[in-house]
Amino acid sequence: MLLSHKSYILSLNLSFLCILFFGLLSCDSYLRSKPDITAIAKLGDQFLYREDIPSFLYENSSPEDSTAIVKDYINQWAAKQLLIQKAVLNLPLSKIEEFDRLVSNYKADLYTLAYKEALVNARTDSIFTSAEMLAFYEQEKQNFKLKEKIIRLRFVELPLGFKDKKIIVKKIKDFSEADIIYLDSISIQFNGLNLNDSSWVPMSRVIREIGPLSLVNEDDYLKKAQFFELQDSLGLYLGQVIDVLPINATAPLNYIYPSLEQVLKIRRKQDFLKQIERDIINEAIKNRSLEIYN
Repeated sequence: MLLSHKSYILSLNLSFLCILFFGLLSCDSYLRSKPDITAIAKLGDQFLYREDIPSFLYENSSPEDSTAIVKDYINQWAAKQLLIQKAVLNLPLSKIEEFDRLVSNYKADLYTLAYKEALVNARTDSIFTSAEMLAFYEQEKQNFKLKEKIIRLRFVELPLGFKDKKIIVKKIKDFSEADIIYLDSISIQFNGLNLNDSSWVPMSRVIREIGPLSLVNEDDYLKKAQFFELQDSLGLYLGQVIDVLPINATAPLNYIYPSLEQVLKIRRKQDFLKQIERDIINEAIKNRSLEIYN
């Protein structure tokens, strides 16, 4: 579930290495043997060409603004090249060699990570069976602890002055198949409705959506098997709590199913990458291109 040490180090240094890598290579990227008609600046034997300037910087600008933007880009380019030259002349050789190693390692990491990602996308299956999901859940159950209370309930929000409140109360409590059909058939008369009492939802969401509820009174109204009737200036809320799970309880499978699927994808990807590394090493040893001396 955690990133590998190598990937972690790479992510920490990504911004710095990007600047360093492309900065140090900028001399080569703008180096042309002969200037052509599109060259707009020259510094020593280096040339800056109009096609090197991203067009989105100036494409919607007026001619005057476009000229100013291009001029500013040229100044930045020239300043960077001059600073690189100064750095190469004035930095200690040991520091330059260190940077060269970093650039080389970063380039290698870019290649290998891109190749691994391509292999993973081409070969790993991201579809999991219910049996695989259940087996993984049972194996890792101790790691799936709730960070907040969750609840299963059904409720109806009636407009103030609703005439048949007693009927709705009875049907919310009994909740037979016929009651569900009835409630659904007249749901257009309600301000709000939730009849899916098999799904777990965060307690904070219920409190947020049912106005009269709060952190202060949740223990009074949101208890297992509790029926509640609350009212505010917007409507009348009728609810039947089915179950409540506290903080640190094991999260139900259907509650964490989406995130569990993501964890499995990451695990499968990590296992596949380890297998790739083992396979290419074994192949290299087999064809004698790799020799390991003890």
